[in-house]
This record gives sequence, C-alpha cells and structure tokens, in this order.
Amino acid sequence: MKNLGSTARISRVRSKTDILAVERLAMEIWPEHYVPITGRAQVDYMLEKFQSADAISKQVADGYEYFLICDQGQHAGYFAVVPNEKNHDLFLSKIYVRKAARGSGFGKQALQFAEGVCRERGFSLIWLTVNKFNADSIAWYQRMGFRNAGSIVQDIGGGFVMDDFRMEKPVA
Repeated sequence: MKNLGSTARISRVRSKTDILAVERLAMEIWPEHYVPITGRAQVDYMLEKFQSADAISKQVADGYEYFLICDQGQHAGYFAVVPNEKNHDLFLSKIYVRKAARGSGFGKQALQFAEGVCRERGFSLIWLTVNKFNADSIAWYQRMGFRNAGSIVQDIGGGFVMDDFRMEKPVA
C-alpha cells in the first residue's frame, strides 16, 4: 500500500471484495465517460467483457495487476498494469478516476506509481491505448510525457471495434 498525500492510498487488488469494488467503479465511470464517444451499446458490451467481476478475475489470473485508489475511506479510482518481461515494457491497461475525484492529482499519482513499477522491474517503456476520439485523455497523456506511436484498430467482438492510438513514454 502506498500513501498519496495525507489521506489517499494505492492498494493492490487481491480479494473478491476488491474485484467487486473495481467492477462498481467501472460501472460508474465508464458510462459517463464513454457513452458520448462510443455509444451505450458498446459501453455495455465492454463492461461485461472487460470489467465484470468475472472478467477482472480472469485478467488477474492472466497477469494483470489491478490497483485501487482510496481517499478518505472511499474508492476514488482504479488502474491496471500488465508487465511484459519479454519486451521489457509495461502496458497501462486502465486508469480511471471517479468524476468527483478528478482534478485531485490521483490520475497523475497512479501514473507515477505505474512508472515506479516499470522502473522496479527494469523496464524502459510504459504504453497504453486511448480512443482516438477521447481528446481530453489524449491531451492529458501528452502533458504527462506520452507520445502518439500510431493507430490500432482491434475487433473486440459483438460487432464492435476499439479505434485507438498507442501512446508510449520512455521510463528511465
């Protein structure tokens, strides 16, 4: 567990209770953020496929490392990383902060935490994907030192695709 200032902390998701907390956060954050970008049908599909308790449990079993951001006893957000020993890089799979907690520095602190994981494991690159039409997030990642490394379009089933940019940041 890592403290973020006087009251906030980051803790690794380890229990079913933690996984259910991540699922609840996703159900709150994703619709408000993504429905205007991708539409309700795709958001519902993606929540079930990627952020249901069952999906998160499978991801954790497959090497995803989820973390909760807590502030004053409340869950403020979550993020997940996927280390890749072969490529010596870290995929920042998810980083989400509740609307009421945005602007508090939690996203930046979560990113710094992920960069620390990258350094601890001797990796030199952290990367992520972000929807091409998510202008606010793209701008934020660029302010945090990421650069656009190109386009990625992935079929995710159900008649949906993720139309993203790959963003990368070297970590020294």
